[in-house]
Amino acid sequence: MLITFKTPVHADITLFGDVAKALIRMMGHSGAVPGALLAEDIPAALERLKTAVEANPEAPLDPEPGKHDEDARAQSVSLKHRALPLIDLLETAAREHKNVIWDT
Repeated sequence: MLITFKTPVHADITLFGDVAKALIRMMGHSGAVPGALLAEDIPAALERLKTAVEANPEAPLDPEPGKHDEDARAQSVSLKHRALPLIDLLETAAREHKNVIWDT
């Protein structure tokens, strides 16, 4: 499953479902899909996500084993790199006072 994050002021961001749910939980949400953040809630969610990333930036955040091809699983991608596009989207939405939604 893929999850896409959308806001009117940024290009859509699509992530593997399990990776996206982990990032959503780091923002302080349940990980439910679909979901949304109101513009006024984005700064706090962004801060929680940044704090989680800064606490352990090199931790691997990879798709669940067995869900994707062998080559993808052989390479680990850090939490810092996985979160970067979503952080950029949230920063842009916060700056422009726009809501963010996510769905499959």
